[in-house]
Amino acid sequence: MIKTPSRVELHPLTLSDQDEFCTLVRASAELHHPWMQLPADAEEFHAWMRRFDDGSNRGFLIRVRETGAAAGMVNVNSIIRGRYQGASLGYAAFAPSAGRGYVTEGLALTLQHAFTDLRLHRLEANIQPGNKASLAVVRRLGFRYEGVSPAYLYIDGDWRDHERWSVTAPTPWTPDPSLPAV
Repeated sequence: MIKTPSRVELHPLTLSDQDEFCTLVRASAELHHPWMQLPADAEEFHAWMRRFDDGSNRGFLIRVRETGAAAGMVNVNSIIRGRYQGASLGYAAFAPSAGRGYVTEGLALTLQHAFTDLRLHRLEANIQPGNKASLAVVRRLGFRYEGVSPAYLYIDGDWRDHERWSVTAPTPWTPDPSLPAV
């Protein structure tokens, strides 16, 4: 886990981010392919933003403190309460600032937010085995390898295998009130 002051901040993703987000996604198409598909135009962006309406998914831009530039994005997806208290993560760098550690720092802030503010206990990152950059990020942040999920997500026209990596909240941890007492 990163302990140094972060060069980035998390900003909730809003509809007003559409033009910047889509421009950065188009500029990052080569970086993202074949690992993920993000909305690249207004129609796709508005459809994608509906996933955040009910609170079970949270989306953030990772912004560089010094410049305000969006360096990447991160989602806390499929938040489940009750006995699970977990979610999955999705994240991507944007090409203009990729390779500078901003996504790693943004994910470290996301972990802190998820474990402290959202009071989640477990986060998973599911990554295609060939995505070396993404695998390096979760390793740096202390995620544990749990195995392979065959044909896990439909990406780029096919069902893709993913490695499953997880991290749990540090102790002490304050549970969400929805966690059953026994």
